[in-house]
Parts: sequence; C-alpha cells; structure tokens
Amino acid sequence: MTIRDLADKLGSRVLIGHDRLDQPVYSACCSDLMSDVLAFVTEKTVLLTGLTNMHVLRTAEILDLKCLIFARGKMPGQEMLERAEEMGLVVLCSPHTMFTSAGLLYEAGLRGALMPSGAAQQSAS
Repeated sequence: MTIRDLADKLGSRVLIGHDRLDQPVYSACCSDLMSDVLAFVTEKTVLLTGLTNMHVLRTAEILDLKCLIFARGKMPGQEMLERAEEMGLVVLCSPHTMFTSAGLLYEAGLRGALMPSGAAQQSAS
C-alpha cells in the first residue's frame, strides 16, 4: 500500500508531500499521546492523530516516520507545515474521526505497528 492509497481511502487532503505519495507503507499507529507513540512504535510507520502541535513533529522526527494524518479535519499551522516539508514528511488531513480513519485503513489492509515484546505487560501496570 502507498501513501497515495491511504489518502484515497480516507478522502484526505494532501497538505504537504505531493511528490512523495508513492512511498510504500506497512503499518500505522493511532494516538494523541506522543509518549505512547515513542514508547511503543519501533518501526517506520504512519501516525494518525488529532494533535496539531510541534510535539507531533518531534515524535515523527525521532521515529523517522513517513506520514502524518490529522483526523477530524484538523489543520496544522503554517509553521508546522513548513517544518514537516523540511523533514520530508507527507501530511494528510482526514475528514473522519480517528476511530473511523483507523477502521478504514485497517479495512484497506493496513495493520497496526508492532509493539515491542513486553509492551503489553508494561502498559497494563
């Protein structure tokens, strides 16, 4: 699946990265808690979130993410978009809730990012 496929499936607006839509993607993560994303995501993936702050970009940079999808029609500010462009990210804006967006992507064959071993036990504590 490519980022273009994701955008089409969600009916998303492409805000940044039109020239990078043909990159393949294999997994996704859905969260508004960047600490959870940092703790549990171990592979390059797509991040689906409703947050539009610089913490999201810092998380994307640390994890070397390919694509950010903002749910609920959320629009990041111009500063954030400029920084995302510098980072080489693709940024999409989905008109759907995070739950619906995640469901549509799952239905299309995209699976969740693998959690590191022991993470389930750690999160139950």
